[in-house]
Amino acid sequence: MVWDRFGTGEPVVFLHGTPWSSAVWRETADACAPRFTVHLWDMPGYGHSSKEPGHPVDIGEQARLFAHLLDTWELERPHVIAHDIGGAVALRAALLHGAHYRSLCLVDVVALRPWGSPFFSLVHDNADVFAALPAAIHRGALEAYIRGAAHRELRADDLDMLMSPWLDETGQAAFYRQIAQADQKFTDDIEHLYPTLDIPTHIVWGREDTWIPVDRARRLHALIPGATLTEIAGAGHLIHLDAPGALTADIVQWLMSCQPQQARTNNG
Repeated sequence: MVWDRFGTGEPVVFLHGTPWSSAVWRETADACAPRFTVHLWDMPGYGHSSKEPGHPVDIGEQARLFAHLLDTWELERPHVIAHDIGGAVALRAALLHGAHYRSLCLVDVVALRPWGSPFFSLVHDNADVFAALPAAIHRGALEAYIRGAAHRELRADDLDMLMSPWLDETGQAAFYRQIAQADQKFTDDIEHLYPTLDIPTHIVWGREDTWIPVDRARRLHALIPGATLTEIAGAGHLIHLDAPGALTADIVQWLMSCQPQQARTNNG
């Protein structure tokens, strides 16, 4: 598993979603680094981490790994920022595996039924067929899928960053494998527990998200005691690229509000 740590101050851990990697968080992480110690990691099966076929990559396994990773890093109560399935991973780690957070920020997360686009469901049921696609056809399907997550036109370099982990033979197999192992049961297991969360929680959502519509944000906001909600106009599921400035400003403001008073004073 590949991970990075930089900055200074209270720890903040970022979780990415699918089919992304920690690279989507780099701009926000850099903005947090002057005030916080930032931890980025690529989940197994994603980005630069292992794509070995024998390594499970389902949400349940990622949550167990995340709780273990926090112990390995010796982080007792980090701030946690999570996107997409990273939200389900962070929620399961807290609700089922004893992970403790100072605060939790959920960004366009997988958390409430139903989830999974028609393409996602088709691949889930036919993963072996898709894994055997000729490379050029796979590339076209992958590009169309990724472009559909953004509200704005993706820049060429951003599209390359999002696609490159999945384009070689190993990456193609891993792309379809992580979809095949996705299952709504991993959020069904914990959905009834959201009202028991006692973590300061903030929800951020792209108002134009077509992958996970904004009604999920409002439902989640109603379920989690004391949660706050920001809806960002002009942003889809890839909110990091649709509205990077607005997203980063909102997250930094949230993190600063969750610091102890003395730390806020020292940071000026």
